[in-house]
Amino acid sequence: MNFDLSDDQRAIREAVAAICRPFDKTYWLRRDSEGGFPHEFHAAIAKAGWLGVAMPQQYGGAGLGITEAAIMLETVSASGAGLSGCSSIHMNIFGLNPVVVFGSEEQKGQWLPPLIRGEHKACFGVTEPNTGLNTLKLKTRAVRQGDRYVVHGQKIWISTAQVANKILLLARTTPAEQVKRKTEGLSLFYTDLDRSKVEVREIEKMGRKAVDSNQLFIDGLEIPVENRVGEEGRGFEYILHGMNPERVFGAAAAVGLGKVALKTAAEYAKERIVFERPIGQNQGIQHPLSKAWIDLEAATLLYTKAAWLYDSNRPCGAEADAAKYFAGEAAFRACETAVLTHGGMGYAKDFHVERYFRESMLPRIAPVSRELVLCFIAEKVLGLPKSY
Repeated sequence: MNFDLSDDQRAIREAVAAICRPFDKTYWLRRDSEGGFPHEFHAAIAKAGWLGVAMPQQYGGAGLGITEAAIMLETVSASGAGLSGCSSIHMNIFGLNPVVVFGSEEQKGQWLPPLIRGEHKACFGVTEPNTGLNTLKLKTRAVRQGDRYVVHGQKIWISTAQVANKILLLARTTPAEQVKRKTEGLSLFYTDLDRSKVEVREIEKMGRKAVDSNQLFIDGLEIPVENRVGEEGRGFEYILHGMNPERVFGAAAAVGLGKVALKTAAEYAKERIVFERPIGQNQGIQHPLSKAWIDLEAATLLYTKAAWLYDSNRPCGAEADAAKYFAGEAAFRACETAVLTHGGMGYAKDFHVERYFRESMLPRIAPVSRELVLCFIAEKVLGLPKSY
């Protein structure tokens, strides 16, 4: 059993870190203060080909695995970009995985190359205001009328919709009361985000100001039939192929966030002199930082195992969920410890750790709640009765 990165994986880490270097903490502090999508960063990642890290080579991607994509995202986050940097690119990396698996050759040839080149930006339209995590109860309707579908409904917490020109949309094509199985009746589409039919309303939020989150009001959006991915009614089945990578990527980004917070705190603890000695000489400072390092190392092992299972075409649902859960908690504790290590200066924006702390709440909440992760593991791993 070898826990070391391969030469190629180390090269990925080094190359991505080099791209991130010009986009330092000051850049991300400015983006966090002013808002506005980090177009320059997105363009730099796209120009170097990293948006296609896990996409097939025949469409311009690198053809690598979820493991390599996760290494890339951890590196981005750990550079100081945090979840803002990762969130600006991760939809392009994993979002169209259902298209890779279930799309036609014509669809893949038309849709994937411009996404990989960074010419298109896509958002992911699943969550709705009144259904939360109960995806099977989605109410947004797509009614077929001849050679197109007409969509009405609402979506919420849709990242990058302010700048996206494409949307991967899950909508109901058969009323819930008419399906034989509750997993049927939802269809998946990839189409233009027509702003004459979709109102995009930004949600002011706690952190990650550089990457917008939005509520979408869809009123008569027309989608050509050829923009449906796979068969009608099987959309829920299709999006499951993007959920495990999403959890792995979220865990990797959280680990990177925790690591940059821990590094920042350790450096401060060596430099800050109180009572004629560096505060890092005190065990009251050392021990919480050491515990944070242990947690982050364990989280790294969890997400790399989940990624390895996925790349090996083996079941990984429990491992991906566990990685997301544990990495989110580890990142939060590391960021909290970093703020406390800085004392009063941890509350100041110029020291960056308060930004990391605000961002660390996100992987504890999304893309799936901690409680639902525990319910899933209780049922699927421990064999306990389903509770939801």
